[in-house]
Formats: sequence, structure tokens, C-alpha cells
Amino acid sequence: MDRIPILRMGEFLLVTIQVDMHDQLALALQDDLSERISRTSARGVLLDISALDIVDSFIGRMISTISGLSKIMDAETVVVGMQPAVAITLVELGLTMPGVLTALDVERGMNLLRERVQTQ
Repeated sequence: MDRIPILRMGEFLLVTIQVDMHDQLALALQDDLSERISRTSARGVLLDISALDIVDSFIGRMISTISGLSKIMDAETVVVGMQPAVAITLVELGLTMPGVLTALDVERGMNLLRERVQTQ
């Protein structure tokens, strides 16, 4: 089974989804990411979904779950690169994803992560 790479950038982890997400891949990412946060004591996760053109309710919930898991493990999560169609779909599905921080691009997302980690 394919895996989504998780790159370490100092105290942050960068996850760039470059493939179509399916349920098994999303579950593997969730497991891999929680293990990496634990192993590296990462303070933040940047989840780049700019390559995703569509999402379903499962993937939307997975993004929310990743954010919640990270928060419990003392790491902030910022989702970046959300396409307008993806945002519209999430709203239409009723997935507001409370607590999930977003930014337009990777640079803004990293700045937001730095700000959030410094204020803790």
C-alpha cells in the first residue's frame, strides 16, 4: 500500500498529499502521523491539500480527526492549499471542522504555526 510522506522541518511536520485520497490511505496517514508526532515531539503539522480536487465526507472527517489527534499530542495543525471546490463541498456536506486552522498557502501556514507555537 502507498504511504504519504511525512517530512520533518525543525519542530514541524510537513504532509503534502499529492495523490487521490482513498479511505485506506487516509487511515494509514492518520496512524503514521500520530506515530511521527509522538516519536519526534513535533510541535506542529502542516497539511498541504492543494493537490486534492475533491473530497468526500470521510476525507473531510479524517482532516478534522488528524487535527484533533495532533492537538491532544500537543501539536498544532494547519491545513493549507484548500481549493475553492473542496471548501464548497465540505460546507455542503455540513463538515465545518471546528478547531481546524487553515491558511491559503504553505508560507502563510508555516507563519501561522510559528505564531501558535510561540504563544503556548
